[in-house]
Amino acid sequence: MPSGDEPADATESRQPADVTTFDPSAGQQPSLAVPVAVASFTEEDPLELTPLYEVVEPDALDSLFEHAARTDGNGVHQLWFRYEGVDVGVRSDGQIEIDAPTADPS
Repeated sequence: MPSGDEPADATESRQPADVTTFDPSAGQQPSLAVPVAVASFTEEDPLELTPLYEVVEPDALDSLFEHAARTDGNGVHQLWFRYEGVDVGVRSDGQIEIDAPTADPS
């Protein structure tokens, strides 16, 4: 995840470890897609993962991206959080990026 001091395009040049997609235009919800994507990446059973609600509020995650789709069709919004030991970036265009965890600033 970029820090506040990094230029906005710094994330454009990095390559995530894994990328998967969901279809927000078909009503697919990121709160359901994220655990499946992370389970695939970590080679775990999705039912064995920590519940997503312990990291991020699933309804808020879904609402954020539903709102972004309704209000700004030209821009891509992105939210990053750590889940199951990996960094997860969810984009409003339906892309989920999974990457090795970044170092926490001290």
